[in-house]
Amino acid sequence: MSKQKLTAEQTSSLLAILKVRFEKNMIRHKNLKWEKIQVKLENNPEKLWSLFQMEETEGEPDVTDYDKKTDEYIFFDCSPESPKRRSLCYDYQAWNSRKANKPENNVIDKASEMGIELLTEEQYRQLQELGKFDQKTSSWVQTPISIREHGGAVFCDRRYNTVFLYHNGADCYYAARGFRGSLRV
Repeated sequence: MSKQKLTAEQTSSLLAILKVRFEKNMIRHKNLKWEKIQVKLENNPEKLWSLFQMEETEGEPDVTDYDKKTDEYIFFDCSPESPKRRSLCYDYQAWNSRKANKPENNVIDKASEMGIELLTEEQYRQLQELGKFDQKTSSWVQTPISIREHGGAVFCDRRYNTVFLYHNGADCYYAARGFRGSLRV
């Protein structure tokens, strides 16, 4: 596979997976029609490539909203637990500041490589209204500059049937903490 382009077989397989997930989880996208979404996807191969990256890392991307103003469908990682892109510092600055035991990458760069955006706290809370996610794991979310300037970063999870926002040093990483992404198509 060349960078950011799927083969016809990969495209067909991914569209089939997304369609089944869409039909199985109609509560996430009431009043939306798969046929319109598929046309959008077929006309945006670079977005399909990003969805493929989300799927390959077990993010289970699904449509969670539609923006009428921009005519875009919004996909979130909807896997029950944080996708298999874990053990990552928050950003390059945090990764670079580690003198020992550097993880393989950081969240901001990994999301950028995949062509997706890290969920905001608001988006994370919207996702949690659609189901129960991250009951055993946690997910980094976009961190306000005012927190990042002090060396911190924020993440969320769901415990005790409540969504929590926490802080940690941006250079920290854990096997049970990954990140969830969003993609507009």
